[in-house]
Amino acid sequence: MSQPQVLAIVQARGGSKGLPNKNLLPLAGHPLVAYSVKAALDTPSITRTLISTDSEAIAEVAHEYGAEVPFLRPTHLAQDLSTDLEVFDHALRWLIENEGYRPDLVVQLRPTSPVRAVADMEAAIQRMLQNPEADSLRMITQAPITPYKMWRYDEQTATMQPLLSHPTLQEPYNEPRQKLPPVHWQIGTLDVIRPSVILEKKSMSGWPILPYLLPFDYAIDIDDLNSFRRAEEVMQRVACVRFE
Repeated sequence: MSQPQVLAIVQARGGSKGLPNKNLLPLAGHPLVAYSVKAALDTPSITRTLISTDSEAIAEVAHEYGAEVPFLRPTHLAQDLSTDLEVFDHALRWLIENEGYRPDLVVQLRPTSPVRAVADMEAAIQRMLQNPEADSLRMITQAPITPYKMWRYDEQTATMQPLLSHPTLQEPYNEPRQKLPPVHWQIGTLDVIRPSVILEKKSMSGWPILPYLLPFDYAIDIDDLNSFRRAEEVMQRVACVRFE
């Protein structure tokens, strides 16, 4: 039986208004985008690693670290409001039309979530392969703040409504946190998706979605220089992909 084809796509556009050239800035001595490329190349079940970018500079760096760069992403798919669905639909259709290549699974790796363990990536892919009824898998961690104490604020009427209700607690926002249900937060570490969900259902998740629970330390989302420093600190104390 042939090995399932698992395509990793690292999406890294050139424009970043909050932190210019973010995907090329050094994290512990290597460009940020390189960590996602290395994570994919180090994961046994991933059979192909591709960068989707509009930037020739990012493409060159990603290629140097081992990623394929079969195309540059069109500019209209690299805007502030461009969606993951548009980017992945473009990449999958390009591969079908130009190479006749159709992977069994596609893995989304966001450069801004560089703290990943190969063991977790491999386990997540295997879980999807073993559960053909699932459309996708997402990494989650327990939310540090409960949404049961969050509110919707109506500026026009200057009134508030609780974000969530609870079937047995009349006023969950007044209850101790320990009495409230645990809630989990999706993080950008890794998504595993069936290509048909993207191409046919026009979704990045579909349904059902499998969970993969990670410790909160892995919930890194780099958007400023402070988060670069936090990522470097976390990488020193958790099992994760890094350059020796």
